[in-house]
Amino acid sequence: MPLNLPEFQIKVKKNGSRPVVYDCLRRRFVALTPEEWVRQHFVNYLIEEKQFPPALMANEVSLNQNCIKRRCDTLVADRQGQPLVIIEYKAPDIEITQQVFDQIVRYNMVLHARYLMVSNGMTHYCCQIDYEHNTYTFMTDIPCYNDIATM
Repeated sequence: MPLNLPEFQIKVKKNGSRPVVYDCLRRRFVALTPEEWVRQHFVNYLIEEKQFPPALMANEVSLNQNCIKRRCDTLVADRQGQPLVIIEYKAPDIEITQQVFDQIVRYNMVLHARYLMVSNGMTHYCCQIDYEHNTYTFMTDIPCYNDIATM
């Protein structure tokens, strides 16, 4: 399925009758779903094009919100190990709506990241959170890691 992201040599194989894809962050094969296809392409894009350090990235990060277990799709830390970016993925045929942003904002109530990204593989959004003024600003492009990690 073509996405609005650079192509790369993605590792896909069969596990029995199910297709699986290699996740370089989890270092194992995982079920290949449309959302996972987007995740793997977006993570590769961040690493290869935007110089995000893989050692500071994690997929499927567990968190507790009001005693409910949740999972953040991708979490990127700053160089001090604090949450810097939360990323939420949807399948390419899923429209990015206010509910998607509400979901990532709920995760951020726990994590307090400075940037939120959402992608369905076709459309990508990034917003910067200003906690001091209680505002957010949508950015025109996905930033490079060094541009946001030093702020």
